[in-house]
Amino acid sequence: MSRKFFSLAILFSLFATAGFAQSNLLNAKTPSEIGKKTAAQDSLDNDNPLPYGYVGDRDILLGRKVWEVIDLNQRINYPMYFPVDQNIGPDRRPLYDVLVSAIREGKITEVYDDSYFITKKSLKDIESSLAKIDTTNAGIDEMNSDIKAYKSGKKKISEEFVVRTDIKAIDVSGYEVLGYWYFDKRQGELKYRMLGIAPIVPDVFTMGKSEEEKEYIRIFWVYFPAARQVLHKAKAFNEKNSAMPITFDHLLNSRRFTGNIIREENVYGDRDIEKYLKEKSQMQLLEAERIKEKIRNFEQDMWNY
Repeated sequence: MSRKFFSLAILFSLFATAGFAQSNLLNAKTPSEIGKKTAAQDSLDNDNPLPYGYVGDRDILLGRKVWEVIDLNQRINYPMYFPVDQNIGPDRRPLYDVLVSAIREGKITEVYDDSYFITKKSLKDIESSLAKIDTTNAGIDEMNSDIKAYKSGKKKISEEFVVRTDIKAIDVSGYEVLGYWYFDKRQGELKYRMLGIAPIVPDVFTMGKSEEEKEYIRIFWVYFPAARQVLHKAKAFNEKNSAMPITFDHLLNSRRFTGNIIREENVYGDRDIEKYLKEKSQMQLLEAERIKEKIRNFEQDMWNY
């Protein structure tokens, strides 16, 4: 019996190694070959995100949109935040860098200004929100000494007097996600489908100020189904087994995170919980739990007679 278990363990480890992002780690002769697959391996590897099944409108017995905030200070959410230093390698990147890099490279094009996905944001609009350039007082004095030459373009400010501030992965405080809970009457179960995700970062023009003076914004909204291919290629660290990293697509779809509900669709224009429970943090948390239980109890009530 132990020999049979040992054989199954070896077989499982072979399949696990085949699915690893650095599957060529033990065969690589140089560091540049790590993670690269041969043409034969690529032809056999169907490494694509699991497609969503079709859900007819008549199959949805209950549906409810819910907005949640994922706090990156929570330990369970660390795989989305770390590593903030990219020196570790291209296979270990925070979720923020994955999204921004894909937008810049044109791999993610469904980017909007809010969670209703009506108005698209261009790359130029996004770039203007990711960085700011300031001139120090010494640079301003230099310009004032010969302002005509600087305005005409004959002279330029020295680089030492120019300060550039960029929004980086370390500045991300969390993510807001929009999801849809629905009861599929054909399969008789409550399901969840993520629709959008937005990084929550400080406004670049409030960077450098105290924490109380910083203004946090949703810098852009990504339509999640259109970004699944990119998120499937990017891996999140698996603390229990580094040989089997989790894709960000799998991590988000399987809800391997903890989030607080801040809003549900309602008759009052989808108002936030904090709008009708102002300055009552405990009551806001209890209201979020009430919304969660309301959705969860619908499934439970289906099987009670």
